[in-house]
Amino acid sequence: MTTGTDPNRIMFFSGSNFDPEVGRSGINCTEANAEVNNFRCSVHGTMPTPGYRYNGSSFTWPTLPDLLEAAGISWRIYQNPNDNWDGLMHGGLAFTSFRDATVASGSPLYVNGMSDWSLDDLRSDVMAGTLPDVSWILPNISQSEHPGGSNPVRAAQFISEVLDALTSNPDSWSKTAFFLTFDENDGFFDHLPAPAVPSYDANGTLAGKSTVSLEGEYLSDPQFAYLLPQDTISGNVRPWGLGARVPMLVLSPWSRGGWVNSQVFDHTSLALFLEKRFGIEVQSISPWHRAVCGDLTSAFDFETPNASKLQPLPPVGNPSIVEAQQSSLPTPLPPASPLAPFQEPGPRPSRALPYELHTSARPAAVGAISLTFSNTGRQGAVFHVYDKLHLDRIPRRYTVEAGKTLSDVWDATQADYGNYDLCVYSTNGFFRSFRSDAATLSRGAFKPEVAVFYQPGAGQMSLNVYNTGTQAGQVVVRSNAYRSDGPWTVDVRPRAVGRLQWNLEKSTNWYDFTVQSTGFERRFAGRMETGRPGLSDPAMSRDLA
Repeated sequence: MTTGTDPNRIMFFSGSNFDPEVGRSGINCTEANAEVNNFRCSVHGTMPTPGYRYNGSSFTWPTLPDLLEAAGISWRIYQNPNDNWDGLMHGGLAFTSFRDATVASGSPLYVNGMSDWSLDDLRSDVMAGTLPDVSWILPNISQSEHPGGSNPVRAAQFISEVLDALTSNPDSWSKTAFFLTFDENDGFFDHLPAPAVPSYDANGTLAGKSTVSLEGEYLSDPQFAYLLPQDTISGNVRPWGLGARVPMLVLSPWSRGGWVNSQVFDHTSLALFLEKRFGIEVQSISPWHRAVCGDLTSAFDFETPNASKLQPLPPVGNPSIVEAQQSSLPTPLPPASPLAPFQEPGPRPSRALPYELHTSARPAAVGAISLTFSNTGRQGAVFHVYDKLHLDRIPRRYTVEAGKTLSDVWDATQADYGNYDLCVYSTNGFFRSFRSDAATLSRGAFKPEVAVFYQPGAGQMSLNVYNTGTQAGQVVVRSNAYRSDGPWTVDVRPRAVGRLQWNLEKSTNWYDFTVQSTGFERRFAGRMETGRPGLSDPAMSRDLA
């Protein structure tokens, strides 16, 4: 979520940053029963003596270590309890179960979750074949890659040491998966907003819809303690997340080869993975997160794990020497005219995704348009809709679970004389746009509309052009990327349907087409999923070629 380390770590270690019981009752949490910023995990004191002193009230729902312990599944947190950003790295410290665990009690939470377990201990456990079923490995400050306390050189050495330890015993490594992730980030590399529940405007109106319950998914901040007073279009009820994307690497014998995975994951995905692997139930994960966020199993190839080549890794030893060399260089100065950020060229092998998404339009009334969002895939998704004629308004967001459909109406009669220009975004490059010049379109009796259909088994996609008018007409279809042929024209009789069909195999199932007629334009782009691996977007950096 878009906040600091502590709330994200609490979600990572427990599945929620707000009291799930309160959320399930339909009440939005406040700072009294949710973590908004760095507070409850920020501790004072040292371990083992005199021990930690804690801030604020403690949470009572079970953490992942609590659930694993109750299920008889071994676990451990490898960390230095006195060098973990004053406790902020450890999301369990906000909970009663950890706060009540003491050295005197001999509590497993204290022994495995609050004691000093080093990387040497990790290596010893791996070599002895006693590595716990589930382990968390927390860096100290100098290894954390956090500005002001660390740097990428130190962090790279830390990751290298962890991997050296995990792979030191081939038998142990043959059944190990290592998830390397971060808690929060500035989001500088994000080109799209993250999936999120619909926002409320200042009048308390929900900008969007959802097929799944939204109970508890908002922070109630009646005093505007955490909100910007300059924001006058939103009220004091704000979505928790999702937030800016953070990097994640999945390293294992079943995920090698430099693959990318564009499924939506978040901190609850690790908990969902533990559910899948060990059969525990993490009740604190909300229905919305379960609908939208994957369980990380799509990152693995259990059928042909040896098909991918091993990727070489750069040397990361001697960080002190590298730091000294860098310190001797001139201080870098920002350019007077900085270049815009750009994507590295070249596609990457890409995992199959569970998405099959559709957005279609139809007239709702004179000067109004209805959009229908359909999800025929296996995972829920969020559609973002931007009104380009009113970018000052909150974008509408629609959460559609797998196998479900939502519709909504845009009334353009009052301010825009029946004109509209709407853009729809969703996962992995899914894009649709709907634009109309009502005055031009109404002069004729040709009333076109389009819909896209997938035939993944045949590697084909078709475009249907419907004419609900009283006169015949024609649309022109152009490819914006991936193809050099076209344009195509489609003549459609009154009350009839015209059709085009393309094979997408040569473009690795990516497509981008625009359909135009007088006063009418539709654009549709994305990747057709076939259930098989593919490539990341080959046109992502075409302007750099």
